[in-house]
Amino acid sequence: MSEEDKELEQLKKKRLAEMEKNIAIKQKQEEVPPEQKQDTPREILLKRLGYRGLEVLENAESQYPSETKIVVEKLSELLASGEINEEIDGGKLLVLFRSVGLNVRMENKINVEQDGKFVSLSDKLSSKTSSFNTQNSTNDGSDSQ
Repeated sequence: MSEEDKELEQLKKKRLAEMEKNIAIKQKQEEVPPEQKQDTPREILLKRLGYRGLEVLENAESQYPSETKIVVEKLSELLASGEINEEIDGGKLLVLFRSVGLNVRMENKINVEQDGKFVSLSDKLSSKTSSFNTQNSTNDGSDSQ
């Protein structure tokens, strides 16, 4: 065999090995079905949140990011396995966070009725104090009798 024949045989063997490798890779890809996009634990939880649940979750994430991530992962596992099959509203989620030691703070508003309208308690109290201060400023404390 000549030198050129030997080189040609080596090239053929190398090319054949590459082709076999490519065929094997394609067969493996065909055997494994393409993975469908799996939801993140947060997305799983979001689908099951009820009234004000998202508000509680966002407050918890901003106040306790790493701890909330762990709670969300465990909750999503329970939801995916079917151990929890009910809607989780904000109150239930807040109780859960507090029961594991995360005191998630929520913004509170108290509205009271004044002249047929609902006004925040802080506005009502500030208007009473300002009217009280106005009355005191007109009455300078000197009684002229």
